Amino acid sequence: MFNPEEKRGVFSIAGIYGLRMMGLFLILPVFAMYAESLQDVTPVLVGLALGAYGLTMAVFQIPFGWLSDRIGRKPVIAAGLLIFALGSVVAAMSDSIWGVIAGRALQGAGAIAAALTALLADLTREEVRLRSMAVIGMTIGFSFTLALVLAPWIDALIGVPGIFWATAVLAVLSIVVLYRVVPTPKRTIRHRDAEAVPTEFKRILRDPQLLRLDFGIMALHGVMTAMFVALPFVLRDQLQIEPIHHAWVYLPILLLAMGLMVPMIIMAEKKGKMRPVFLASISGVLLSGLLLGTFHNGLVAVLIGLFVFFVSYNVLEATLPSLISRMAPIDAKGTAMGVYSSSQFLGAFFGGSLGGWALGSLGTSGVFYGCSLAMLLWLLLALGQRMPSMKSAYMTHVDGRHVQSASALEAQLLDMEGVYEARVVPEEDAVFLRIDKQTFDEEAVRELLAGATE
Repeated sequence: MFNPEEKRGVFSIAGIYGLRMMGLFLILPVFAMYAESLQDVTPVLVGLALGAYGLTMAVFQIPFGWLSDRIGRKPVIAAGLLIFALGSVVAAMSDSIWGVIAGRALQGAGAIAAALTALLADLTREEVRLRSMAVIGMTIGFSFTLALVLAPWIDALIGVPGIFWATAVLAVLSIVVLYRVVPTPKRTIRHRDAEAVPTEFKRILRDPQLLRLDFGIMALHGVMTAMFVALPFVLRDQLQIEPIHHAWVYLPILLLAMGLMVPMIIMAEKKGKMRPVFLASISGVLLSGLLLGTFHNGLVAVLIGLFVFFVSYNVLEATLPSLISRMAPIDAKGTAMGVYSSSQFLGAFFGGSLGGWALGSLGTSGVFYGCSLAMLLWLLLALGQRMPSMKSAYMTHVDGRHVQSASALEAQLLDMEGVYEARVVPEEDAVFLRIDKQTFDEEAVRELLAGATE
């Protein structure tokens, strides 16, 4: 369990992360319709405005994480939040699509995801770090769901410019929370299990299994962004549902989807059914695109298509980080997650841009069929996806100055019951293990490490 300081740090950081992501998500269900009133608007530029944040976030998030190692977490996070607020103000004050694109790109340039994750790692013990990351993941998922439901109502009250102004205010308030609520870590160090390490990129980018997952999250977020280029028009123009009532379409579907995704995730994680659940979820997103592309004139077909999409999307969002974590080298999980996150943000950029092009060139059906094509490509790649063993990661420390042979110590660790992978990094005083919790003897490992440094 979290101790009091960890609890304070985890939930305040999750709040900052969640508010920032909600500011990005709130635009999704309402922007395409608002953009009709902007100067110089075209479908391609609408899609670019929706996805522009993804490109700058993908470019800057890892460098911002490295910068936080050098000058401290909080100054980098505060600077990122200020850039995000500035982007929100630029978008709010713009009466042309180009101004909104610039604002959205600025929002993404305040890329604090890696720095927030590093701060979280500074404030938590290794044994609760996975749980703290899960809290962040659930917060992002909740923010996405809440944003889809609230956005039509907020839009009716204050409009899209008002949403941008509100996100700017929330970003500034987040800086107050950062300095008044989030604890200041006693020391700032690099965490291989949570941060990207420059020397590890070649190893991660050469792993075909990890690259399959990176392509998958890029395709998934591309599809999600592209769908919201076309979906608001389907609800308004094809189904004659007023924009303020779009929330009543999303709310029951999202609640039902969340109810079904939980047993599917349990089946995948706890019952050893990860591969069939994984492939079924990719197929579900593919099917939803076909349904929406073919039958978007019918309310029942659209509701079924959206339900299948949100169930499948949520299951993949929840299970993909777990797959990356288990498949990555145990001493390079942070690097693998950094590449994964950058792929996710790039997906939003490409999805918005290509979705806008498809809407202008091929119409509504072309957007949804394009989404299905992207998922078909992923499905074909996923058929060759190796599922990782459902072992747990474990990290502990050793006095690296007294470790005479890292490879010999790794061999001794691998001889111990319950240890399936071992990596000793003396220069960082760190030991990384892949273990079976049922048979792992933590005390025996500590005795071995103590003896190795005597």
